[in-house]
Amino acid sequence: MSGRSSYSPRKRLMVVGGVLAACCVVLVARAAHLQVISEEFYQQQGDARFLREVPIATSRGMITDRNGEPLAVSSPVESIWANPKELLVHPDRLPELAKALQIPLDVLTRRVSERADKEFVYLRRHLNPDVAEEITALGIPGVYSQREFRRFYPHGEVLAHVLGFTNIDDRGQEGLELAFNEWLTGQEGSQRVIRDRRGRIVENVDLVRAAEPGKDLVLSIDRRIQYLAYRELKAALIETGATSGSVVVLDVPTGEVLAMVNQPSYNPNSRVGADAEARRNRSVTDVVEPGSVMKTLTLAAGLEAGKFTPETLIPTAPGYMPLPGGYTVRDFRNYGTLTLAGILTKSSNVGAIKVSNELSADHQYDMYHRFGLGQRSGSGFPGELPGVLPLARRWGPTEKATISYGYGLSVTPLQLARAYAAIGNDGRIMTPTFVKGGAGEGEQVIDPAIARQLMDMLETVVGPEGTARRAAVTGYRVAGKTGTSRKADGGGYAAKRYAAVFVGLVPATNPRFAMAVVIHEPQGLEYGGGAVSAPVFHRVMDGALRLMDVPPDDIEKWYAAQEARARKKAPAPVRQEAP
Repeated sequence: MSGRSSYSPRKRLMVVGGVLAACCVVLVARAAHLQVISEEFYQQQGDARFLREVPIATSRGMITDRNGEPLAVSSPVESIWANPKELLVHPDRLPELAKALQIPLDVLTRRVSERADKEFVYLRRHLNPDVAEEITALGIPGVYSQREFRRFYPHGEVLAHVLGFTNIDDRGQEGLELAFNEWLTGQEGSQRVIRDRRGRIVENVDLVRAAEPGKDLVLSIDRRIQYLAYRELKAALIETGATSGSVVVLDVPTGEVLAMVNQPSYNPNSRVGADAEARRNRSVTDVVEPGSVMKTLTLAAGLEAGKFTPETLIPTAPGYMPLPGGYTVRDFRNYGTLTLAGILTKSSNVGAIKVSNELSADHQYDMYHRFGLGQRSGSGFPGELPGVLPLARRWGPTEKATISYGYGLSVTPLQLARAYAAIGNDGRIMTPTFVKGGAGEGEQVIDPAIARQLMDMLETVVGPEGTARRAAVTGYRVAGKTGTSRKADGGGYAAKRYAAVFVGLVPATNPRFAMAVVIHEPQGLEYGGGAVSAPVFHRVMDGALRLMDVPPDDIEKWYAAQEARARKKAPAPVRQEAP
């Protein structure tokens, strides 16, 4: 009886109930652990499978010209990316994906396989949104699209050297895109979303950080003048067979860069095909021995020293002059006795040397240095070179003489335009700027009276007796100087390789524009600055003065030109037949 009673149904029931109660306690404890103690961990694990923090793409700031014309804009595009861990589970879909992406199957397979342990790899970037939508609509596991922005340059190669370009990640690589990259770059945003098992966003949870677009940049460049300069420089290179060239146009009172073009150029919208030679902004990165345009600064030093006036007579006969070392300097012809102004008018090398001989090397050097030679202009353009201006203590008699008429030193086209703009600005030199309204105070480098004397002398260069007659602009008084220098070659100078230079100011009574034209290695019988570069100045300024509504300062010639133009357009009188 006692043995049976120990296995009574009641006891069995109690044992089973105890076991169930213990199981319940364990389950409740486990649930409490999951829901309370480890809630954060498991929530994170769940979120990791469905909740994602995704970036919000933002656009780069727009670049416009001084009149608000868009020069660089960012357009929305889509990039296709994949999670290799998901995609490689379905290798049978790779041929279909390769065809949609228009890339070889072996390339796609290798790209994904090499990153099999990663969760992200770009497959194709910067696609048209419609094309990207067609690819994602295929429903291939592990393939997604992402919004990005691509830079577009509406004016192509016309502004390529000024603007530069961005890389595929929309970061500035050259030009003003690089110089102002921080200003133009926006701040990427972020948001939390819930994705389904195919990676599609089914719900926006919350905004983590709002996207901030980049700031816009208004340049000093005038698109119309830029195009004029581009067109005329390109035409000049085709006409003369020259290898390259540069044009810089500055606003004289402010130092703002209104135009800067170079040839050859390239298309910044294409990331392939352009070599480093074409991408170089020669206006700031290439230097040239300026030739006779230096004579103006040499004469400025002579006037400042008080030893000369514009009417001082300088004997230049017989048209040549021996220098130490057996080198002989020659003029184009024997000009006899010239005034100081006549040295510029006829571009006499002998006259420039005789002025230099009356100056100390330190004073001559100081004048050139004050006009910005041998130092960067301060424009902030990436890669700008300072040129070469040897220190005065290194000058021997030959170096002192040759530098006076433009050999033995090197300058950039921007430096030339800046130096002459200072003469037109009553002797005040400005720091060039590519930003509208970004001009500084400037610095007085010569007395305003001397600057005005130089302007009067430079006008004669464009007159009937000067070397730059082809630079004249109807209705406007033009001041400027030509220069022609031989190109250095193997420790000496090449016999038939030249740089043709012209720097001018207009209107001469109250200069608005300073323009430097440098053309390298023109072919043919005419290769000098007056024949090759001065006509480019004429054609660009003839259009720019009208575009900017600059009033003529040579009224008589302007009226005469208007009347001649009207007569040319007027219909011929109708002859009446006798009855």
